[in-house]
Amino acid sequence: MQEVTFEEALEQILAADPRYQRDAYGFVREALDFTQKIVGKEGAGKIHHVTGQELLDGIRQFALTQFGPMTATVFAEWGVNDCRDFGNIVFNMVETRLLAKTDKDSAGDFEGGYNFDDAFRKPFLPTSKLLSETRAHASPPKPSAKG
Repeated sequence: MQEVTFEEALEQILAADPRYQRDAYGFVREALDFTQKIVGKEGAGKIHHVTGQELLDGIRQFALTQFGPMTATVFAEWGVNDCRDFGNIVFNMVETRLLAKTDKDSAGDFEGGYNFDDAFRKPFLPTSKLLSETRAHASPPKPSAKG
């Protein structure tokens, strides 16, 4: 049996699930490589299976270095609006054998990862804007003193 190339597998995925743009899959593949390097450094060079949460963190870090303040815009263009979408992309790649998984892995590992606004917009806000947003969320409105 002949091995399927990344491009051939991607064509199969896109035909079966057109929700995400082609570039989203290439990005996830690169983000996985980036994450494995980070995890490998922490594990003294041992081969380490990357969990869904580790991959989400790697995706966040890699995206910020690649796209900076445009990250959320790029992801939206690709059809990626939250962490669950990354889980769907990963498991589409698993189904075509572009990626491997363990018995413990599931698409649910990507749910509740992080809020895209917090992860991709806030790092680029001016400090004064961050402080005003923090104050607005921290102090509930005071009741009026009508008697």
